[in-house]
Amino acid sequence: MKKIFVAGHRGMVGSAIVRQLSEQANVTVVTRSREELNLLDQQAVQAFFVAEQIDQVYLAAAKVGGIVANNTYPAEFIYENLTIQNNIIHSAHLAGVQDLLFLGSSCIYPKLAEQPMIESALLTGTLEPTNEPYAIAKIAGIKMCESYNRQYGRNYRSVMPTNLYGENDNFHPENSHVIPALLRRFHEAKINGDSKVVAWGSGKPMREFLHVDDMAAASIYVMNLDEATYQANTQPMLSHINVGTGVDCTIRKLVVTVAKVVGFTGEIEFDSTKPDGAPRKLMDVSRLKDLGWTYSIDLEAGLTSTYEWFLANQDNFRK
Repeated sequence: MKKIFVAGHRGMVGSAIVRQLSEQANVTVVTRSREELNLLDQQAVQAFFVAEQIDQVYLAAAKVGGIVANNTYPAEFIYENLTIQNNIIHSAHLAGVQDLLFLGSSCIYPKLAEQPMIESALLTGTLEPTNEPYAIAKIAGIKMCESYNRQYGRNYRSVMPTNLYGENDNFHPENSHVIPALLRRFHEAKINGDSKVVAWGSGKPMREFLHVDDMAAASIYVMNLDEATYQANTQPMLSHINVGTGVDCTIRKLVVTVAKVVGFTGEIEFDSTKPDGAPRKLMDVSRLKDLGWTYSIDLEAGLTSTYEWFLANQDNFRK
Protein backbone atom coordinates (compact mmCIF):
# COMPACT_ATOMS: atom_id res chain seq x y z
CA MET A 1 0.00 0.00 0.00
CA LYS A 2 1.49 3.34 -1.10
CA LYS A 3 1.12 6.24 1.36
CA ILE A 4 0.72 9.56 -0.44
CA PHE A 5 0.74 12.90 1.36
CA VAL A 6 -1.19 15.71 -0.35
CA ALA A 7 -0.15 19.03 1.21
CA GLY A 8 -2.84 21.64 0.62
CA HIS A 9 -5.70 19.15 0.28
CA ARG A 10 -8.37 21.77 1.00
CA GLY A 11 -7.37 23.96 -1.94
CA MET A 12 -8.79 23.69 -5.44
CA VAL A 13 -5.89 21.68 -6.90
CA GLY A 14 -5.10 19.66 -3.79
CA SER A 15 -8.72 18.56 -3.35
CA ALA A 16 -8.88 17.48 -7.01
CA ILE A 17 -5.70 15.42 -6.59
CA VAL A 18 -7.16 13.80 -3.45
CA ARG A 19 -10.40 12.92 -5.30
CA GLN A 20 -8.50 11.18 -8.09
CA LEU A 21 -5.95 9.41 -5.89
CA SER A 22 -8.74 8.12 -3.66
CA GLU A 23 -10.15 6.19 -6.63
CA GLN A 24 -6.92 4.24 -7.06
CA ALA A 25 -6.37 0.81 -5.54
CA ASN A 26 -3.42 0.24 -3.20
CA VAL A 27 -3.19 3.93 -2.28
CA THR A 28 -3.63 5.51 1.14
CA VAL A 29 -4.06 9.28 0.92
CA VAL A 30 -2.68 11.18 3.92
CA THR A 31 -3.88 14.73 4.63
CA ARG A 32 -3.51 17.17 7.49
CA SER A 33 -5.49 20.33 8.18
CA ARG A 34 -3.70 23.52 9.17
CA GLU A 35 -4.83 22.90 12.76
CA GLU A 36 -3.32 19.38 12.71
CA LEU A 37 -0.01 20.31 11.04
CA ASN A 38 1.40 23.81 10.72
CA LEU A 39 3.52 23.66 7.56
CA LEU A 40 5.40 26.77 8.71
CA ASP A 41 6.75 24.82 11.70
CA GLN A 42 9.91 22.98 10.63
CA GLN A 43 10.07 20.65 13.63
CA ALA A 44 6.41 19.69 13.29
CA VAL A 45 6.80 18.92 9.58
CA GLN A 46 9.93 16.82 10.19
CA ALA A 47 8.18 14.90 12.97
CA PHE A 48 5.20 14.26 10.69
CA PHE A 49 7.38 12.70 7.97
CA VAL A 50 9.26 10.54 10.47
CA ALA A 51 6.02 9.27 11.99
CA GLU A 52 4.03 8.69 8.82
CA GLN A 53 6.59 6.96 6.55
CA ILE A 54 5.28 8.68 3.41
CA ASP A 55 6.06 7.24 -0.06
CA GLN A 56 5.02 10.17 -2.31
CA VAL A 57 4.29 13.88 -1.80
CA TYR A 58 2.13 16.28 -3.81
CA LEU A 59 3.12 19.78 -2.70
CA ALA A 60 -0.01 21.80 -3.49
CA ALA A 61 0.05 23.90 -0.32
CA ALA A 62 0.69 27.62 -0.82
CA LYS A 63 -0.37 31.08 0.25
CA VAL A 64 -2.27 32.40 -2.76
CA GLY A 65 -4.26 35.50 -3.66
CA GLY A 66 -5.09 38.05 -6.31
CA ILE A 67 -3.34 41.28 -7.26
CA VAL A 68 -4.62 43.23 -4.22
CA ALA A 69 -3.47 40.56 -1.75
CA ASN A 70 -0.08 40.21 -3.46
CA ASN A 71 0.44 43.98 -3.36
CA THR A 72 -0.75 44.34 0.25
CA TYR A 73 1.11 41.40 1.82
CA PRO A 74 4.28 40.80 -0.24
CA ALA A 75 6.32 39.81 2.83
CA GLU A 76 3.83 37.10 3.82
CA PHE A 77 3.67 35.80 0.25
CA ILE A 78 7.42 35.32 -0.10
CA TYR A 79 8.08 34.18 3.50
CA GLU A 80 5.21 31.72 3.88
CA ASN A 81 5.63 30.11 0.46
CA LEU A 82 9.39 29.73 0.83
CA THR A 83 8.98 28.32 4.34
CA ILE A 84 6.28 25.79 3.37
CA GLN A 85 8.36 24.58 0.42
CA ASN A 86 11.60 24.40 2.39
CA ASN A 87 10.00 22.49 5.25
CA ILE A 88 8.22 19.92 3.10
CA ILE A 89 10.95 19.29 0.51
CA HIS A 90 13.79 19.08 3.04
CA SER A 91 11.78 17.02 5.54
CA ALA A 92 10.69 14.62 2.79
CA HIS A 93 14.33 14.20 1.79
CA LEU A 94 15.48 13.60 5.37
CA ALA A 95 12.77 10.96 5.75
CA GLY A 96 13.90 9.17 2.60
CA VAL A 97 10.93 10.12 0.41
CA GLN A 98 12.07 9.54 -3.17
CA ASP A 99 9.08 10.94 -5.11
CA LEU A 100 7.69 14.47 -4.79
CA LEU A 101 5.70 16.74 -7.12
CA PHE A 102 5.90 20.52 -6.62
CA LEU A 103 3.08 22.64 -8.03
CA GLY A 104 4.09 26.09 -9.24
CA SER A 105 2.46 28.82 -11.30
CA SER A 106 2.70 30.39 -14.74
CA CYS A 107 3.69 33.67 -13.04
CA ILE A 108 7.27 32.29 -12.83
CA TYR A 109 7.79 33.49 -16.40
CA PRO A 110 8.99 36.99 -17.33
CA LYS A 111 6.33 39.67 -17.74
CA LEU A 112 7.24 40.09 -21.42
CA ALA A 113 7.89 36.42 -22.18
CA GLU A 114 7.38 35.44 -25.80
CA GLN A 115 4.04 33.73 -26.43
CA PRO A 116 3.35 30.89 -26.03
CA MET A 117 5.52 30.66 -22.92
CA ILE A 118 8.02 27.81 -23.14
CA GLU A 119 9.82 26.28 -20.14
CA SER A 120 13.17 27.70 -21.26
CA ALA A 121 11.81 31.24 -20.76
CA LEU A 122 12.38 30.83 -17.02
CA LEU A 123 14.88 33.38 -15.60
CA THR A 124 15.27 35.19 -18.94
CA GLY A 125 13.63 38.49 -17.93
CA THR A 126 11.92 40.69 -15.35
CA LEU A 127 8.87 39.32 -13.54
CA GLU A 128 5.46 40.97 -13.25
CA PRO A 129 6.00 43.37 -10.29
CA THR A 130 2.59 42.80 -8.64
CA ASN A 131 3.27 39.12 -7.89
CA GLU A 132 7.08 39.03 -7.94
CA PRO A 133 7.46 37.80 -4.30
CA TYR A 134 5.11 34.85 -4.98
CA ALA A 135 6.83 34.09 -8.29
CA ILE A 136 10.29 34.19 -6.70
CA ALA A 137 9.14 31.65 -4.11
CA LYS A 138 7.80 29.35 -6.83
CA ILE A 139 11.04 29.64 -8.84
CA ALA A 140 12.96 28.75 -5.67
CA GLY A 141 10.76 25.68 -5.28
CA ILE A 142 11.63 24.47 -8.79
CA LYS A 143 15.33 25.01 -8.17
CA MET A 144 15.16 23.32 -4.77
CA CYS A 145 13.67 20.19 -6.36
CA GLU A 146 16.35 20.23 -9.06
CA SER A 147 19.09 20.69 -6.47
CA TYR A 148 17.98 17.71 -4.38
CA ASN A 149 17.78 15.64 -7.56
CA ARG A 150 21.33 16.60 -8.58
CA GLN A 151 22.92 16.20 -5.15
CA TYR A 152 20.95 13.33 -3.64
CA GLY A 153 19.46 11.51 -6.63
CA ARG A 154 15.90 12.32 -5.63
CA ASN A 155 12.96 12.21 -8.04
CA TYR A 156 11.45 15.63 -7.26
CA ARG A 157 9.48 17.07 -10.19
CA SER A 158 7.67 20.36 -10.84
CA VAL A 159 4.58 21.28 -12.85
CA MET A 160 3.48 24.80 -13.80
CA PRO A 161 -0.26 25.19 -14.42
CA THR A 162 -1.96 27.79 -16.56
CA ASN A 163 -5.12 29.57 -15.26
CA LEU A 164 -7.19 27.00 -13.38
CA TYR A 165 -10.90 26.84 -12.54
CA GLY A 166 -13.41 24.28 -11.32
CA GLU A 167 -14.77 22.65 -8.17
CA ASN A 168 -13.66 24.31 -4.91
CA ASP A 169 -12.69 27.54 -6.68
CA ASN A 170 -12.93 30.84 -4.80
CA PHE A 171 -16.20 32.64 -5.64
CA HIS A 172 -15.67 35.61 -3.30
CA PRO A 173 -17.17 38.75 -4.93
CA GLU A 174 -13.97 40.80 -4.58
CA ASN A 175 -11.10 38.30 -4.37
CA SER A 176 -11.92 35.68 -7.01
CA HIS A 177 -10.29 35.12 -10.40
CA VAL A 178 -11.98 35.80 -13.72
CA ILE A 179 -14.03 32.60 -14.24
CA PRO A 180 -15.61 32.31 -10.77
CA ALA A 181 -16.14 36.09 -10.75
CA LEU A 182 -17.99 35.96 -14.09
CA LEU A 183 -20.03 32.90 -13.14
CA ARG A 184 -21.19 34.59 -9.96
CA ARG A 185 -21.87 37.95 -11.64
CA PHE A 186 -23.97 36.45 -14.45
CA HIS A 187 -25.79 34.17 -12.01
CA GLU A 188 -26.73 37.10 -9.78
CA ALA A 189 -27.74 39.17 -12.82
CA LYS A 190 -30.05 36.34 -13.95
CA ILE A 191 -31.57 35.93 -10.48
CA ASN A 192 -32.07 39.70 -10.11
CA GLY A 193 -33.57 40.05 -13.60
CA ASP A 194 -30.91 42.52 -14.73
CA SER A 195 -31.07 43.52 -18.37
CA LYS A 196 -27.34 44.13 -18.77
CA VAL A 197 -23.97 42.96 -17.44
CA VAL A 198 -20.86 45.12 -17.85
CA ALA A 199 -17.53 43.31 -18.31
CA TRP A 200 -14.22 45.04 -17.69
CA GLY A 201 -11.93 45.82 -20.63
CA SER A 202 -12.24 45.51 -24.38
CA GLY A 203 -12.65 41.74 -24.40
CA LYS A 204 -9.70 41.39 -26.79
CA PRO A 205 -6.99 39.87 -24.55
CA MET A 206 -6.36 36.15 -24.98
CA ARG A 207 -6.29 33.77 -22.02
CA GLU A 208 -5.87 30.03 -21.52
CA PHE A 209 -7.94 28.07 -18.99
CA LEU A 210 -7.59 24.52 -17.67
CA HIS A 211 -10.14 22.63 -15.59
CA VAL A 212 -8.74 21.59 -12.22
CA ASP A 213 -9.66 17.93 -12.81
CA ASP A 214 -7.38 17.97 -15.85
CA MET A 215 -4.66 19.60 -13.73
CA ALA A 216 -4.98 16.85 -11.13
CA ALA A 217 -4.84 14.17 -13.82
CA ALA A 218 -1.74 15.77 -15.36
CA SER A 219 -0.07 16.00 -11.94
CA ILE A 220 -0.63 12.32 -11.20
CA TYR A 221 0.53 11.42 -14.73
CA VAL A 222 3.78 13.39 -14.39
CA MET A 223 4.43 12.03 -10.90
CA ASN A 224 4.19 8.45 -12.16
CA LEU A 225 6.18 8.76 -15.39
CA ASP A 226 9.08 6.33 -15.44
CA GLU A 227 12.39 8.05 -14.80
CA ALA A 228 13.90 7.30 -18.23
CA THR A 229 10.96 8.91 -20.07
CA TYR A 230 10.96 11.93 -17.77
CA GLN A 231 14.69 12.53 -18.06
CA ALA A 232 14.63 12.08 -21.84
CA ASN A 233 12.15 14.97 -22.14
CA THR A 234 13.60 17.36 -19.52
CA GLN A 235 16.96 18.71 -18.40
CA PRO A 236 18.49 18.60 -14.89
CA MET A 237 18.51 22.42 -14.64
CA LEU A 238 15.32 22.92 -16.68
CA SER A 239 13.08 20.16 -15.43
CA HIS A 240 9.71 21.81 -14.83
CA ILE A 241 6.75 21.04 -17.08
CA ASN A 242 4.02 23.42 -18.24
CA VAL A 243 0.47 22.15 -17.81
CA GLY A 244 -2.32 23.65 -19.89
CA THR A 245 -4.46 23.17 -22.94
CA GLY A 246 -2.22 24.96 -25.42
CA VAL A 247 -5.41 26.69 -26.60
CA ASP A 248 -6.57 30.18 -25.66
CA CYS A 249 -9.63 32.32 -26.31
CA THR A 250 -10.55 35.98 -26.12
CA ILE A 251 -12.02 37.31 -22.91
CA ARG A 252 -15.04 38.28 -25.04
CA LYS A 253 -15.58 34.65 -26.01
CA LEU A 254 -15.16 33.58 -22.38
CA VAL A 255 -17.75 36.14 -21.22
CA VAL A 256 -20.25 35.10 -23.88
CA THR A 257 -19.74 31.42 -23.05
CA VAL A 258 -20.24 32.02 -19.32
CA ALA A 259 -23.47 33.93 -20.05
CA LYS A 260 -24.67 30.98 -22.17
CA VAL A 261 -23.82 28.41 -19.49
CA VAL A 262 -25.55 30.43 -16.75
CA GLY A 263 -28.58 31.19 -18.92
CA PHE A 264 -28.27 34.98 -18.86
CA THR A 265 -30.09 36.37 -21.91
CA GLY A 266 -29.61 40.10 -21.37
CA GLU A 267 -27.15 42.52 -22.96
CA ILE A 268 -23.37 42.23 -22.45
CA GLU A 269 -21.37 45.46 -22.55
CA PHE A 270 -17.57 45.75 -22.52
CA ASP A 271 -16.15 48.77 -20.68
CA SER A 272 -12.98 49.56 -22.65
CA THR A 273 -12.04 52.32 -20.19
CA LYS A 274 -11.08 49.56 -17.73
CA PRO A 275 -7.64 47.90 -18.01
CA ASP A 276 -7.11 44.85 -20.22
CA GLY A 277 -3.92 43.50 -18.69
CA ALA A 278 -1.44 41.57 -20.82
CA PRO A 279 -2.64 41.02 -24.41
CA ARG A 280 -1.92 37.29 -24.27
CA LYS A 281 -0.87 34.61 -21.75
CA LEU A 282 -0.53 31.16 -23.25
CA MET A 283 1.55 28.18 -22.16
CA ASP A 284 3.59 26.09 -24.56
CA VAL A 285 2.61 22.53 -23.61
CA SER A 286 4.62 20.64 -26.23
CA ARG A 287 6.87 19.10 -23.54
CA LEU A 288 3.83 17.61 -21.78
CA LYS A 289 2.36 16.40 -25.08
CA ASP A 290 5.67 14.72 -25.92
CA LEU A 291 5.39 12.94 -22.57
CA GLY A 292 2.00 11.57 -23.64
CA TRP A 293 -0.61 13.73 -21.85
CA THR A 294 -3.24 16.15 -23.20
CA TYR A 295 -6.29 17.76 -21.60
CA SER A 296 -9.78 16.26 -21.95
CA ILE A 297 -12.27 18.86 -20.63
CA ASP A 298 -13.16 21.64 -23.09
CA LEU A 299 -14.03 25.09 -21.82
CA GLU A 300 -17.83 25.03 -22.18
CA ALA A 301 -18.13 21.59 -20.57
CA GLY A 302 -15.82 22.68 -17.76
CA LEU A 303 -17.75 25.89 -17.18
CA THR A 304 -21.01 23.95 -17.10
CA SER A 305 -19.80 21.52 -14.42
CA THR A 306 -18.26 24.38 -12.43
CA TYR A 307 -21.55 26.32 -12.51
CA GLU A 308 -23.42 23.22 -11.35
CA TRP A 309 -20.99 22.91 -8.45
CA PHE A 310 -21.46 26.61 -7.62
CA LEU A 311 -25.25 26.17 -7.55
CA ALA A 312 -24.92 23.22 -5.19
CA ASN A 313 -22.58 25.14 -2.87
CA GLN A 314 -23.62 28.77 -3.25
CA ASP A 315 -24.75 29.13 0.36
CA ASN A 316 -21.03 28.95 1.26
CA PHE A 317 -20.28 32.00 -0.91
CA ARG A 318 -22.70 34.49 0.56
CA LYS A 319 -21.13 37.53 2.19
